[in-house]
Amino acid sequence: MKKRKILMITPYIPRLSHSGGQRSSYYSIKYLAPKNDITLICFSRDEEGVKDVRQYCKKVIVVKRGKTWDLKKIFSTAFSPYPFLVVNYISDDFKKAIQDEIDTHDFDLIHCDCFYPMPNIPKTNIPVVLVDLTIEYAVYQHFVESLKGIKKLLAPILWLDVKKMKFWETYYWKNTHTVVAFGIEDQKIISEVTGRKDVQYFQNGVDQKYIDASVKTKKSKNPSILFGVSNMKWMQNRESVELVLQKYWPKIKSKVPDCQLYIIGRFAPDFFGKYASKDIIVTEADSDGDPKDPQYYYERSWLLLAPMGSGGGTRNKFLEGMTFGLPVITTPEGGMGSIKIKNFQDAIVCPDKEILKNVFKLLEDKEYRQKIGINAKKLIKSNYSFSKCVEGLNQIYENITKK
Repeated sequence: MKKRKILMITPYIPRLSHSGGQRSSYYSIKYLAPKNDITLICFSRDEEGVKDVRQYCKKVIVVKRGKTWDLKKIFSTAFSPYPFLVVNYISDDFKKAIQDEIDTHDFDLIHCDCFYPMPNIPKTNIPVVLVDLTIEYAVYQHFVESLKGIKKLLAPILWLDVKKMKFWETYYWKNTHTVVAFGIEDQKIISEVTGRKDVQYFQNGVDQKYIDASVKTKKSKNPSILFGVSNMKWMQNRESVELVLQKYWPKIKSKVPDCQLYIIGRFAPDFFGKYASKDIIVTEADSDGDPKDPQYYYERSWLLLAPMGSGGGTRNKFLEGMTFGLPVITTPEGGMGSIKIKNFQDAIVCPDKEILKNVFKLLEDKEYRQKIGINAKKLIKSNYSFSKCVEGLNQIYENITKK
């Protein structure tokens, strides 16, 4: 079978040691590789993870990225039509690397993860596929709306940045050959905003090795609640952790004194280390296969609690937690709509005011907790393996290249 030739562009190195988009991109490449020759160009400050992803790519090019916060970028944002997020990913070296590959090789299509590297892609007759992992402007808009106290003084400046972001994200949705949303809700929003009827949908998934994994860790003897495994640099995750700590944890601890809370993920100690105690465990998860990898925390915990303040995409932590039989509780903004659950059977999606009631029911009722965990595991195993999900992306590729 002749393989398609794909130029893939990512604003990071896809890698297993990170959660969220980087992990999803890694698994996409892994399962796309059998039917596609992939040339990967990624924008990164380091080369961690290159060796892992290179085994699935024909070629990997890493373009060095500078610091996020420097005066040049801040001033550039002030006098640029682009928002700060996009300014951070505009690079002459990035543009040149992409242009050089287009000039010297024949590609069937260009795949770009996230909209913010898009300004680096030159005008070309090669079909461009934009896979938008989340609706960025909605995330930042929610952040600005949530500002309190003295931070609200920054709101007018930040609102301008949000408006710029919305303009450019919408622009690329409208003017890119094919747009692929990472969630059903996102697909509907993009279709409504752009008027496009051809917005595609890619279902996030779980790697087969997680689905096939044997149990390695016993459940904690103490009642235990997990937030994670997540990248805490992502503001949605930090907001959710703060909500758990400030609104729910004191009441949970009062009613269930021996309960423990696990705040697990990349940069978790940086943001939440001050809360660490014998009852609140704050740490990063090791890379897959090490003593305390994500599987350890999913198996050890009794339930996963992650009330989200804004939507977008599909949460890896939910998919992975459910794979290991972990009951998930989230709010309607949690992106669970992209996972076709039966509510209160496979997972729990409820309004903010009903979170505690459902947490206590799961902690107190072992049979109910185990039933939801078993249902969750069956659901993911049957429908959400990454190998199966990526076939949908392959079909999108096929529909583009056969024309």
